[in-house]
Amino acid sequence: MATYLAFEEPLKELENLIESAKLRGDENAVATLSLQLEKEVQKIYSSLTPFQKLQLARHPDRPYALDYIRLIMHNSYEIHGDRAFGDDAAIVCYLGFIDEQKCVVIGEEKGRGIQNKVKRNFGMPHPEGYRKALRAVRLAEKFSLPVLMLIDTPGAYPGIGAEERGQSEAIARNLFELSDVEVPIISVVIGEGGSGGALAIGVADRLAMMRYSVFSVISPEGCASILWSDQAKVETATKALKITSDELLQHGLIDDILDEPLIGAHRDKEGAAKVVKEYFLQCVNECRMMRTEKMLKERYEKLVRIGAFKE
Repeated sequence: MATYLAFEEPLKELENLIESAKLRGDENAVATLSLQLEKEVQKIYSSLTPFQKLQLARHPDRPYALDYIRLIMHNSYEIHGDRAFGDDAAIVCYLGFIDEQKCVVIGEEKGRGIQNKVKRNFGMPHPEGYRKALRAVRLAEKFSLPVLMLIDTPGAYPGIGAEERGQSEAIARNLFELSDVEVPIISVVIGEGGSGGALAIGVADRLAMMRYSVFSVISPEGCASILWSDQAKVETATKALKITSDELLQHGLIDDILDEPLIGAHRDKEGAAKVVKEYFLQCVNECRMMRTEKMLKERYEKLVRIGAFKE
């Protein structure tokens, strides 16, 4: 059963009316209501606030990394473990094909259902997850395979065990190592891009965001708690943080916005997956037309440019 956010309630009512008209066999009513639904979708989604976009980025029906992997990859094989501590289920790594392009896909997975969410740690990776991701990237480099990163996490896991096993070192190591991997790396924020948890797999030749995704240095809840000591200020914090795709593109922190279906990826998973697939293949072709030295130089400059500003 579909989940509707508060601002999506008008769509729910119209869709229920359409279903009733279909059951009655009233084709004229179906056509009229479908036209109304189309207009309502345009009205609602063309004027979303930053907070509403945050809600869409966290929508429980929104496709996660494994959904995209299953929709765009074939002949795929999962890579497990960091060869040092364990296998972190919050990060998944696959070797396989996207169309005719052999590649490696790495994604942060939140999981569906209580048991799976616990298994995936709600998409919050431990250090072994980032080390597994780096191992998969080095494997891709060994066989000259492009890499697709799918970012979707509230942030790196802040637990005691993660800190004991070197969470900050693992993230810093990825930033350092990924900056000079000699194969194209394409990263796409498909939902939430939370702090260092996202940045650890966000070092790329092309960094893009889905239309309704967010990318932030801290969660709006954390920001509201620190600045105002008031969780009711979450909407204000969301606006102040400038975390939507439009705002980040304007500030030059991302390269592209992927035009997911207007009604949202959660309503059209196949359409969203097609957009990601086409963007990846296009970027791989563009990167392969460049000399490796130039590609690495531009990737490094993109990384060190983050946070630069002028008075």
